[in-house]
Order: sequence, then C-alpha cells, then structure tokens
Amino acid sequence: MSTMIFQATRAPWNTSIELHMAVRSEGVLSVAQPVVMKAADETQLHDPFMRLDFTAAQMLMDELWHCGLRPTEGTGSAGSLAATERHLQDMRKLVFEGKP
Repeated sequence: MSTMIFQATRAPWNTSIELHMAVRSEGVLSVAQPVVMKAADETQLHDPFMRLDFTAAQMLMDELWHCGLRPTEGTGSAGSLAATERHLQDMRKLVFEGKP
C-alpha cells in the first residue's frame, strides 16, 4: 500500500505557493520532481499529469487552505455564510429603513 503526502508552503520571499509531494510505499520514500512542460497538439486528448485518490486530494486541499487559499466561486460554507450575511443586511434595511 502506498501513501501520498502533500505539503504546501506560502513562500515568504514572493507570492507563490510551493508544493511538495512524496509517496511512501513499502518503506521507500519517493519525492516528486519539477513538472516538465512540452508543446502539445491541441486537437488531441492528453492524459492528466497526475491522478489523486480522494484522501490525497483532501490532503492537498487542506494544505492549500492552511496557506490561506479559499474557493473563489462562493459555494460551500464560505458561500453560505456570505449569502446569509447579505440576507441579514437586506432584512435590516427593510426593518430599520426610515426609523431614527
């Protein structure tokens, strides 16, 4: 059985997030190397550069969360809270508008 390990660090010298990944399998630790980009034919399908099981994907998400990254689309608990806050603000306007 192999275990994927992720670590994300907010770089103190610039605005980047540094990602590290390793796989531990049968007592051996293998460390990911830099990704190599190459030109590709846009009309062809290409395999993903990586596949993550649910546990590894959750670990990566948690690491990015610890670096301060949040979803931008506004769904989930952060999106629900924002919607509730807007609703509360609207209700305050309705109830208190025109009162001293």
